[in-house]
Amino acid sequence: MCGRFAMTLPDDAVARLFDAVPANDLPPVPRFNICPTQPVATVLSHDGIRRLGPMRWGFIPRWYKHPTDGPLLFNARADTIAEKPAFAEAARKRRCLIPASGFFEWTKEGDTRLPWYITRRSGEPMVFAGVWQTWQGPEGARIASCAIVTTAATGPMATLHDRVPVILNPEDWGLWLGEEGHGAARLMHALPDDALTFHRVGTAVNSNRAEGPELIEPIDV
Repeated sequence: MCGRFAMTLPDDAVARLFDAVPANDLPPVPRFNICPTQPVATVLSHDGIRRLGPMRWGFIPRWYKHPTDGPLLFNARADTIAEKPAFAEAARKRRCLIPASGFFEWTKEGDTRLPWYITRRSGEPMVFAGVWQTWQGPEGARIASCAIVTTAATGPMATLHDRVPVILNPEDWGLWLGEEGHGAARLMHALPDDALTFHRVGTAVNSNRAEGPELIEPIDV
């Protein structure tokens, strides 16, 4: 599962990473506590051109009359994405990349939720597999929204949570974006067990209003 993440890279660095054209209205960075319903940077590909632009994190199915008409769909399970009415068409036709510096998970000790911050062991940015669509409301409102694809956790990550985001390597970005034909389904798996590392962080991040670099700093446990 992925319910919070951080993004610290500047927009120009992200645009260079993907060789993408950046929009003028990208969400501000750095951000250390990105929550569902907030705007996130995403990469799309159309006619051979990649574009970096903002979307609402929280996929809005077409049949919602209002963005809050049903469950908040910020994750899409890889094992059911092709069958779920909300995601099936997007999984085939509208896939995106969602860059991140790291993400958070929680364990419990009694009644206390203990947060952990997860990054790539290599220090490289993470790139989540995502799906998206544009929702149009009854009064003409249009919202581009997305969800992060998740899969079963393996290895050390499974001690934190049973789900992890699908994190794509650079050689797989084109296939996920549809630039290299069919076959994106085979990318929906966890990274090797040694690809990620994690450390405990302070409980301040338990509040969705918290912000600042101290949220990802390790603490002694």
